Amino acid sequence: MTTIDPGTATAGRTRAARPARGRTAGRRAWTAALPLLVFVGVAFGIPAIAMLIGAFTVDGSPSTENLTETLTGPYLHALRSSVELSAVVAVAGAVLGTFVAQAVVTSRFTALREVVLTASGVLANFGGVPLAFAWIATLGNSGVLTRVLGLDSIGWSLYNFWGLALVYLYFSIPLMVLVVVPALDGLRPNWREAAQNSGATTWQYWRHVGIPVLAPALLGGVVLLFGGAFAAYATAAAMVGTVVPLITLQIADALGGNVLVGHEGIALALSLDMIVVAGLVMAIYLPMQRRSSRWLQ
Repeated sequence: MTTIDPGTATAGRTRAARPARGRTAGRRAWTAALPLLVFVGVAFGIPAIAMLIGAFTVDGSPSTENLTETLTGPYLHALRSSVELSAVVAVAGAVLGTFVAQAVVTSRFTALREVVLTASGVLANFGGVPLAFAWIATLGNSGVLTRVLGLDSIGWSLYNFWGLALVYLYFSIPLMVLVVVPALDGLRPNWREAAQNSGATTWQYWRHVGIPVLAPALLGGVVLLFGGAFAAYATAAAMVGTVVPLITLQIADALGGNVLVGHEGIALALSLDMIVVAGLVMAIYLPMQRRSSRWLQ
């Protein structure tokens, strides 16, 4: 007579039950995520399809004329201006935000850290018309500081490329602080101690240890700031209007018929250009974010 080991039988039933439980858990996960997937499909999928159809359609026929026109003349100039403005804001905001974050992390005052992080969370989401009004009232042609400091006598103007970049830094620097503070917290004190015990200077520590560790978070922050400045619209529309050509303002003009009537297809093609740039930005940012998250554990 053949005997069956109870332990072996139990192990076999356990192994057989594991795939079944896995399939059940997978079905439950998909069922739970179904409402979100439907919402994403309706809220993002349908507009994206409509945009693609409109961008590649002229007078009811398939054509690339709209897309070609967006890469010439004033539309191409607006695209370049948007990229240049976003690059300036991203680099300057990343540098200044990193220094602020480093000062907060190394500070001995816990209250200072909490205040700065709380304020950064608020200011990073402060934009639009209220932000433009605040800066116009402060540093506009008749602003408080403009009149007190006599800035108009030296040719100061808020309504140009550099003035708009300064305003964008107002919410970009706090955003960089929020991004880089967790990465700075990931720098372990024993790394610095080990570098000092090995005779390394402060610069050598940052060059060979600190900066390589922070590089994914720093570069990811630069890309994130670039995307935020590139997509901003309301602040620029309320403050500079057509003085600084931006692709978001060109889209609004084409949709509203402020310059030429019947250019909705151009606006959709410009939106497609923005999506391509945003896709490139996110393709760079997401891998860096995943890599830098290892240091936050």
